[in-house]
Amino acid sequence: MDTDTSSGATGLTGLSQNEARARLEAEGANEMPAADRRSIGRLALEIARDPTFVLLLAAGCIYLALGDIHEAMLLLSFVVMIVGLTVYEEHKTERALAALRDLTSPRALVMRGGQRVRVAGRDVVRGDLLLIEEGDRVPADAVLIQANDVLVDESLLTGESVPVGKVEWDGLLQVTRPGGDSLPFVFSGTLLTRGQAIAEVIATGARTEIGKIGVALSGAEVELTPLQQETAQVVRRDGGTALSPDQRRGVFPFPAAAGRTAQCRRPGAVLVRNGSRH
Repeated sequence: MDTDTSSGATGLTGLSQNEARARLEAEGANEMPAADRRSIGRLALEIARDPTFVLLLAAGCIYLALGDIHEAMLLLSFVVMIVGLTVYEEHKTERALAALRDLTSPRALVMRGGQRVRVAGRDVVRGDLLLIEEGDRVPADAVLIQANDVLVDESLLTGESVPVGKVEWDGLLQVTRPGGDSLPFVFSGTLLTRGQAIAEVIATGARTEIGKIGVALSGAEVELTPLQQETAQVVRRDGGTALSPDQRRGVFPFPAAAGRTAQCRRPGAVLVRNGSRH
């Protein structure tokens, strides 16, 4: 924690160090909740419950047992592909949550006990007075109590590339969702592109707008597309029949039997039945 005794907000003292410490202990750090990483065993169980995976694995093993190495390797390569894609998607989700955590925990300049103090973003608490200026990323959701020609880039939350203007709070307007000009609210992860402001923190961590997104991402369940649902139904309905012993003899003839059948069907082949030549 760095302290700067120069005055930047006349008449504003902010929280005391003891008040800030108490709120940090009561409400938790200003950071995104870490998502529970799925273990290898859990990933393997999810993959094994996929009907398409089970069918490909079973068919590959049958081809391998029948001696058709080429077809077996082709099917088993699809099995490896499914496992690889699942692990890749898991890693991509973890990276997205890590990026959100990085955006929500920049260092912040706050007023504590009448002094300008630079603290880690995770140590910002509700009620802190933020001193923000052009180029600063807002560390928590806050309401502007002083604003001087402020523009904020909220594209992270709204997708709108044009910065929006911000004004001082009139003491009456209720907190709104991100987006819209001439509002007094700034949100965690957004970027001040012009002006200077003093803002009072109203929400931190998972209670911020970006924190709610992170919580939703960490708890999101992947839904199957209609095509995947149809495929799963077909596999469950027809997979057992296709892999039954009688069907395997018709679809996957044993190499020895297949060789004899081919010999019998060669042009010019002679069949002997009951002592007569055909």
